[in-house]
Amino acid sequence: MGLTGLSLIAFLVVHVGLNATIWADDKGEMFNRAAHWMGGTIVTRILEVGLFIGILLHIIQGYMLTAYNNSRRGTGYRVNKGYGSKWYSRTMGLLGTLILLFLIMHIAHFWVPSRITHDLPIAAYNNGHHDLYRRMVDVFQEPVVVVLYVLGCISLAYHLAHGFKASFRTFGVSNSRYYSMIKASGYAFAIIVPLAFAMMPVSMYLGWID
Repeated sequence: MGLTGLSLIAFLVVHVGLNATIWADDKGEMFNRAAHWMGGTIVTRILEVGLFIGILLHIIQGYMLTAYNNSRRGTGYRVNKGYGSKWYSRTMGLLGTLILLFLIMHIAHFWVPSRITHDLPIAAYNNGHHDLYRRMVDVFQEPVVVVLYVLGCISLAYHLAHGFKASFRTFGVSNSRYYSMIKASGYAFAIIVPLAFAMMPVSMYLGWID
């Protein structure tokens, strides 16, 4: 769980950095060029396969760990006061399920049209390659979709609030000083990255970028 968790955290850094180019105020040219480069090189395609494998492993391990913890506890508590742990650390399975549903929607909106059906508009300035930026603008004109994306980002934030520091703890980081730094960094990461992701559909829906 720790290894796949850290690999997915690394992916989030790359993904949010690439997507942040939508704010370049150039009608999506920088974003489309970056997206084409990410999907057009053999190295990134191999990494893409590894990403999907990592996601599947993380999901399977997560459900197995949740089932194991539930079986070890036996009969549930009559009153769960939650001493010593945050509510989001006790509901990682539920948060992970919400993120999985969000991920399925996200793949259907962008990855499938880009990689499978090729049902995307063409960017004239990009040598006939897909205009994924325009796809984003079109998708995020639906208020229900925007709300679902924001809720998905909120679920991701709480998932990261526990998962970031837990991943390092799995590898034996137990020194109080270093762990405090990792914990603080994890909370910052859990706020900044999901907030940046959430602001993308909101910005497009409200017309802050077009």
